[in-house]
Amino acid sequence: MEGEGMEWIVASLHRLVSWGASSAMIFGGIVPYIPQYRDIRRTQNAEGFSTYVCLMLLIANILRILFWFGRHFESPLLWQSIIMIIIMLLMLKLCTEVRVANDLNTKRRAFADFDMNFFWHWSRFTDYIQCVLAFTSVTGYITYLSLDSVVFVETLGFFAVFTEAMLGVPQLYRNHQNNSTEGMSIKMVLMWTSGDTFKTVYFILNQAPFQFTICGLLQVFVDITILLQVYMYSGHPPKLLSHTTHATSAKAL
Repeated sequence: MEGEGMEWIVASLHRLVSWGASSAMIFGGIVPYIPQYRDIRRTQNAEGFSTYVCLMLLIANILRILFWFGRHFESPLLWQSIIMIIIMLLMLKLCTEVRVANDLNTKRRAFADFDMNFFWHWSRFTDYIQCVLAFTSVTGYITYLSLDSVVFVETLGFFAVFTEAMLGVPQLYRNHQNNSTEGMSIKMVLMWTSGDTFKTVYFILNQAPFQFTICGLLQVFVDITILLQVYMYSGHPPKLLSHTTHATSAKAL
């Protein structure tokens, strides 16, 4: 009886840890965007947030969901993508409303104009929805026709996670250009690093498709490189100061 009791306790702890890890995987990715959303709403100023964050994460997570149809992976990763898409759409809606309210004299632009000079700089939230639906429809149709191709499915999975892995690269390049990390939140980068490290370990332990592990390691590498830039550029005068845009990169908040 004692042995059975211990086995039950160990099994319960294992389930609890597994549930906690899955919950962290599902909701952990959206945590950095909650204070950003609240700050934009409070200040009615979206200058410090690049909507290209939303674009890249929408592409990455739509492709990841399509990848799931070709190769079923862990359910928490699927739910993470669904929730991230919802959060990015909410961020887009808020940023669009704030930007339009602050720029009343700006000429209205629409997705239906098909003007690449103003791509992802439209005046209505519905234009972004149209773009997302168009992208999902085209990629979904191509995926449906190509599900029998292992090469296509594996390539789709790679592009899904690789797009997300590249989120920190624009920040890395911006820091290099300016010879400074001024305007970048070090706490935020530490959150990226810890979150990406946890995510990568989760991928490895749960034997996720190899694309997830490789790109997770790439994300951690980029995060650590950005932290090294903080050390390298400390005390260096920046080449170019940008006080009006605190986070123009794709991942910077």
